[in-house]
Amino acid sequence: MDENTKKELEFTFLGFDIKIDAFYKLLYQINDILLALCFIIGSFLFFSESTTFYGTVLFVIGSFELLIRPIITIIRDIHIYKVKKDKNL
Repeated sequence: MDENTKKELEFTFLGFDIKIDAFYKLLYQINDILLALCFIIGSFLFFSESTTFYGTVLFVIGSFELLIRPIITIIRDIHIYKVKKDKNL
């Protein structure tokens, strides 16, 4: 991949040049951290009956975050495909 092609797969965000792939990988990792925290905290909330409802809520949120994982990857692939197609890369 030449330097021009690499530059086409970057965008500027808050004054920083960010590679498309790296941006989506960061989103994926942030989602994974939030997912893990929801399940860990939710698990501890199940130890007491008074907090079971909140544990269930965190499990539902964690389940949606599991759904977000492949969506991030699909959006990344579509984004890269469109950039390459638009620039004939």
